[in-house]
Amino acid sequence: MIKVTSIVRSDYVPWLLDRHYARRLCPVSHAFGAYENGELVGVITYGTPVASTLRAGLCGKEWADKVLELNRLCCESVPNLASQLVSKSLKLLPRPSVVVSFADIAQGHVGYVYQATNWLYTGLSAKRTDWRVKGLEHLHGATIADKSRGAKSRVEWMRETYGNDFYLEDRPRKHRYVHFIGNKTHRKAMRKALSYPVKPYPKGDTKRYDASAPVEKQGVLTI
Repeated sequence: MIKVTSIVRSDYVPWLLDRHYARRLCPVSHAFGAYENGELVGVITYGTPVASTLRAGLCGKEWADKVLELNRLCCESVPNLASQLVSKSLKLLPRPSVVVSFADIAQGHVGYVYQATNWLYTGLSAKRTDWRVKGLEHLHGATIADKSRGAKSRVEWMRETYGNDFYLEDRPRKHRYVHFIGNKTHRKAMRKALSYPVKPYPKGDTKRYDASAPVEKQGVLTI
């Protein structure tokens, strides 16, 4: 039987850095672990989205301070483990909350775990560009951008440091899913305030990844 409970930073950091494909930390307000026979077999984290446009853009300014993003999900490929971890962790979040998550098309993700747990599908994320450096394409765009943190003009710093090796690349769009947590009145109000039309679930092939960290049982599923 899978038990889901709150975990501390020292529990989830190794999973985020060593097992999740992004290989970087993210803002974490709530972290939960899935335990099977006393062994940690999965981690899920939620945090406040950094972008104020995302917070206010989902359900308006009235609900902006209630928005959380499911920003990391990483677990062993045990049948139904991912959906159990999502479903059980949602019940442990503050109420009311507007929860958003993105399935990364570039990583071969469709978002079936969100479909299995009854999230609303609201289409693709907005078009964005990522910062890139030739020879460092394996790094996440945000990791590249972090290198210029603290500079007066971050773009100028990147150009001075990397010259013509610094360039912009269109960011692959992601499937956006939304879930409402709260009593019936809260859920009805949030649904009414939702800025995006609800669309049919997307379909397609999905991929699972062994994220290279040692795992005694099976591979690691990251979303």
